[in-house]
Amino acid sequence: MSRVTVNIEALSANLEAIDRLMTGHGAAWTLVTKVLCGNTAIMRVLASMGVRSVGESRLTHLRAVRRVFEDPETWYLRIPRLSMCNTVVTMAHVSLNSEIETIARLNEAAAAKDKVHRVVIMIELGDLREGILPGSLIAFYDAVFRLPHIEVIGIGTNLGCLAGVPPTVDQLMQLVLYRELLELKFNKPLPLISAGSSVVLPLLVEGQVPKAINHFRIGEALFLGSDLVHGGTLPGFRDDVMLLDAEIVELKEKGMAPIGESGVTSPFQAMPNGDAAPGQRGYRALVSMGQLDTEITGLTPTQPDYQIVGASSDITVVNIGENPRNLRIGDTVTFRMNYAALLRLMSSRYVTKEIIGTREDG
Repeated sequence: MSRVTVNIEALSANLEAIDRLMTGHGAAWTLVTKVLCGNTAIMRVLASMGVRSVGESRLTHLRAVRRVFEDPETWYLRIPRLSMCNTVVTMAHVSLNSEIETIARLNEAAAAKDKVHRVVIMIELGDLREGILPGSLIAFYDAVFRLPHIEVIGIGTNLGCLAGVPPTVDQLMQLVLYRELLELKFNKPLPLISAGSSVVLPLLVEGQVPKAINHFRIGEALFLGSDLVHGGTLPGFRDDVMLLDAEIVELKEKGMAPIGESGVTSPFQAMPNGDAAPGQRGYRALVSMGQLDTEITGLTPTQPDYQIVGASSDITVVNIGENPRNLRIGDTVTFRMNYAALLRLMSSRYVTKEIIGTREDG
């Protein structure tokens, strides 16, 4: 059987590591559960660990959050569609916004429900994803400030999500200055500066994040422990929360280099084949996991001497050398994943998800 495993002990350790960082900085954070794709079993584990603020980009998944978590603070993380504003106001306490027309529609929806909807105004700082241009910030806020059923609780940004450029201290300081400008101009406090995602955590670990940055939206660091700036794993985090076990369906000694010109007829991108020479032989394990299930280039065998050499729709081929661990048919090869690979796996109905282990504190 091929499966994604969720290690409760490792999950708890990473949750505690994030809490320590946030407490030390005096910040709050919202757990981003997008990568879980609505998996309620994992959500229940997180609820039992005391998570209360949860962010999602799918309204159907927010419904699951509201069922599983006890009195959660819900954040809608995707810029709302005009056609969905009524549902957004119903399902989310807070939404991220960059269009006046959309916020006006949210105001109408909130008025119809006799409630106030909270928003964070997103500012473009270089990643070229969502966000208003800084030059229009005063006029934008002035228009939103006048809406009676909208409460602007802060400003925010997304960094490193689209263009992949690491965030800088200067960008974070810009947010601090923009908040100061708005508070002085309108004589109204803005409680939050929501600096972004897991990509900012390396700066936080190094003590470079301004104290005024007091809210984070974190998912990848919890589930994968990734240091998205320097590579590897964040200090004090674990990289074994979520792993992929793929069952071996064929194991044979074969040539290590293909015969003929490779990559000509394959519908998928060819992968590096190391330094294999014609005539060189070794064991190749075929595992029941393919391009249909995940982003194969985002998988890394946990055994450093194993190498993925290619994949089709349903099968991935792994060179395991001389098979020093005496693997057999039915055994599994374990992989770590990047975020893209994990997201595809969690959204696949063909892959089993299994919770393992227990928390250290019982």
